[in-house]
Amino acid sequence: MKFAKRSEMNPLLKPSDVKPSRDDFKVDGVFNCGVCKYKDEYILLCRVSESVKVNTEDEVKIPIVVNRDGKDIIEIFSFNKKVDIKYDYSDSRSLWIEDEKGTKKIAYLTSLSHIRIARSKDGENFEIDNEAFIKPIALEEEWGIEDPRITKIEDIYYINYTSVTRNGAATSLVSTNDFKFYERHGIIFAPENKDVTIFPERINKKYIAFNRPVPSAIGGADMWLAESPDLVHWGKQKHFYGVSNENSWENGRVGGGAVPFLTEKGWVKVYHAADKNDRYCLGAFLLDKDDPSKILAKTNKAILEPEEVYEKEGFFGNVIFTCGCLFEDGIVKIYYGAADDKVCRADIKIEDIFTLMEK
Repeated sequence: MKFAKRSEMNPLLKPSDVKPSRDDFKVDGVFNCGVCKYKDEYILLCRVSESVKVNTEDEVKIPIVVNRDGKDIIEIFSFNKKVDIKYDYSDSRSLWIEDEKGTKKIAYLTSLSHIRIARSKDGENFEIDNEAFIKPIALEEEWGIEDPRITKIEDIYYINYTSVTRNGAATSLVSTNDFKFYERHGIIFAPENKDVTIFPERINKKYIAFNRPVPSAIGGADMWLAESPDLVHWGKQKHFYGVSNENSWENGRVGGGAVPFLTEKGWVKVYHAADKNDRYCLGAFLLDKDDPSKILAKTNKAILEPEEVYEKEGFFGNVIFTCGCLFEDGIVKIYYGAADDKVCRADIKIEDIFTLMEK
């Protein structure tokens, strides 16, 4: 039995709805959005991914944020598949190169992402801004900024996102109280650590956040919990939940998903997981109100998985990935990226999530 109800308006946003930031750019995707309510509007902070237009199939152009004379600008680096043969071009998302030990690593990303605001009165009909809300800076985000999540604490909206450079994928933090201006707080989790979600209130006088470090030798892409006195300095890391060793929907990696929300039964955490074939789905935890490291229950099966054409086909198919949801009137409104290029929404009753959980 299926409990999640997809919006009849899906996809709510798609690449053709977004104006490129430059004439020589094309929009590859609008997806993986953080969500909140601000005044009388639904606010989505959308990841907008762009690449440089090319004239031939052999041409590859790479956009990178650089600093010139104290100003951050985008510089374009050109490659030719027939000439620059040291690179592996088989992945459309990146260029790979082999080091002296024969190990392949990413040399460049083919796209550059920034964050834009989309607004709606009803939560389904969105208009997206023509200009970026948060642009990447050369020092911390030369390869772009991705997957924003919004946590409201008192009157401040804290926005954490993945910040990417040649040194790896880190997590940065900014804050705003009006979605017009924001303050940067720098990198809060060093590479490689992403999928960070911050709880919307202090627990035992500490800020708490999920994070997902990715070890290269021992361990897997698992979820951890950290605490902080000020949202900037994080420590006391504790392993929370690991990748399944079974033949399941979460045997590849697990991660952040949406910001947790509080119910009468405890914290509900919608998270994402992928199998070994990179098929991304969503599940949910029920956590203790005073100690969110304690899992009271969880969904054994995915609550939302790729089924519709717009989820199976796109820039990277078979992907449902969320960065935010809203809990209103007993309904969990999940905003998610579909196939890495569209914004969609699905609603599920909180009681149905509890029904799907197994202790």
